[in-house]
Amino acid sequence: MSVSESDARMMARALQLARRGLYTTDPNPRVGCVIVKGDNIIGEGWHERAGEPHAEIKALRNSGQDHLYGATVYVTLEPCCHHGKTPPCTRSLIQAGAGRVVVAMLDPNPEVRGQGIAELEQAGIPVDVGLMEHEARNLNPGFIQRMEKGRPLIRIKLAASLDGRTALTDGESKWITDAAAREDVQHWRARSAAILTGVSTVIKDDPLLTVRLPETERQPLRIILDSTLRTPPEAQILHAQGGTLIITATEDSNRGQALRDAGAEIVFLGNGKGAIDLVSLTTHLASREINELHVEAGATLCGALLKAQLVDELVLYLAPHLMGSHARGMFNFPALESMAERIKLEIRDVRAVGKDWRFVCKVLYH
Repeated sequence: MSVSESDARMMARALQLARRGLYTTDPNPRVGCVIVKGDNIIGEGWHERAGEPHAEIKALRNSGQDHLYGATVYVTLEPCCHHGKTPPCTRSLIQAGAGRVVVAMLDPNPEVRGQGIAELEQAGIPVDVGLMEHEARNLNPGFIQRMEKGRPLIRIKLAASLDGRTALTDGESKWITDAAAREDVQHWRARSAAILTGVSTVIKDDPLLTVRLPETERQPLRIILDSTLRTPPEAQILHAQGGTLIITATEDSNRGQALRDAGAEIVFLGNGKGAIDLVSLTTHLASREINELHVEAGATLCGALLKAQLVDELVLYLAPHLMGSHARGMFNFPALESMAERIKLEIRDVRAVGKDWRFVCKVLYH
């Protein structure tokens, strides 16, 4: 790959455009595109919503030109070459006479991977791949994981005191963190396709689990893990804007019908032992094209997901106060018998959010 400083600058602009779709593109990836002729940008675009034109098509239209006459196209993800809800982007680039295409990363979708680039090269268009690939992958971690591993990226959010306590012994937790941290959480919710919680949290806190941002266009699917269908039909989560899915391990028709009447969808994913099969849950969510799953739950569910090695990221908000050893912790899982059993984390980002500190960590299982 032969790239210049100008190439890097233009790809950085394409990545900037792609981020504009952070809250809106699901289940599609976030993609940006810049078209350059000489030293001038003649067209820009980003993918905004599923079913609408892809970034390359938006950039072509915004250029106001039918023919590119040798222009260079910078795109954060390999152009598609198959018919989905929209026509293939490769065909449009070829017909427009693109002189060169610079791609940040291959599309992990097996229907596309490498084939879009091959089609462009067969048409005589030089293609460079890999410029700012790391940044491009960071834009779409859930989409990439769903395509490569068949399950969504699972991210747990927790708010705790500096000594790692999430609630008092009686469950009181409002408010551990300040308003700035609670507002920051809204952005993590907004970028997610679904928000997961447990039935105990629903019964105790009666949360809405909605996104409350002025720019919100959609509400993520809300998911309750409720093995015995204890969710109250009057719970707020069932009546807020957007859909609610209850995952259960019981087939109690009476309780199920009451919850369906309240607007819930119910799916049985029992493990045969009265509990929910968490691995089957991830497979089911992938089949629903869930890319990023945001978890706001208690220590039991968070611990179970960690024990099952299904958690990919932690977003931890730590408040500058102490709550003592009798307060509730972040995760419930069996006692470790040796230091070698510790769950290791890679800290990706640390920053102050108001008076609190936010840690974004990757979970390392091996």
